[in-house]
Amino acid sequence: MLITVLGSGTSYGVPTINCNCPVCLSNDSHDKRTRASIWIKTNNTSVIIDTATDFRTQALREKIPNIDALLVTHCHADHIHGLDDIRPYSFEKPIPVYGNKWTIKEIHSRFSYIFQATQKGGGKPQIQLNTINNENQNSIITIGDLNFIPIPLKHGKLDVLGYRVGNFAYLTDCNKIPEESYELLKGIKYLIIDALRYRQHPTHFSFAEAMEESKKIGAEKTWFTHLCHDALHKKLEQELPYGFYPAFDGLKI
Repeated sequence: MLITVLGSGTSYGVPTINCNCPVCLSNDSHDKRTRASIWIKTNNTSVIIDTATDFRTQALREKIPNIDALLVTHCHADHIHGLDDIRPYSFEKPIPVYGNKWTIKEIHSRFSYIFQATQKGGGKPQIQLNTINNENQNSIITIGDLNFIPIPLKHGKLDVLGYRVGNFAYLTDCNKIPEESYELLKGIKYLIIDALRYRQHPTHFSFAEAMEESKKIGAEKTWFTHLCHDALHKKLEQELPYGFYPAFDGLKI
């Protein structure tokens, strides 16, 4: 299984518009962060978690050949507004899309044209919406040779989802892991987790909080994602203890 970080940045992206901070002016390619999303593939299966605002750019950069399914963590703009760009992948058959009840409802509302009878021309993404029951702790989503377990998380007051596959978990956009979700994360070795910045934030983990959560989960290696422009990649990489790393666009695990 190969995991590619398509985007490692926060909702503004880095560099951020109208910002002249050292990170936004950095020439280090690791400091160029598109919006957060990942691609998971095996020899037989290709799954995207979140179609970020920059999805088209990410797909071209990584030469993604096909998509078997899309898993959505939540419906904030930076995580779903690239949805229309999956059109070229859905010509032959609809792509199944999975999310919690709130997320699926929002996708149906914001992308209403997908589900309406409209004139031909331009094309529309062909998708099948599937609602994940947050309260079902035994949910398993099977896509090809991969089995995904939805992980309930809190993003401020919002109910969002992370996803586990094998001994890897992707937990973006969260500032609390409900107690029952730790059971679903037992045995995790590799973790990508939301870590916005040094300072605390009301809806995201800080670097210190993300490290504490990783230790509680027991991950062997942890990468920080959804990074804002508070931290230079190289500086953060030097500051973090062994087993902790800043993610970057194009990272492969």
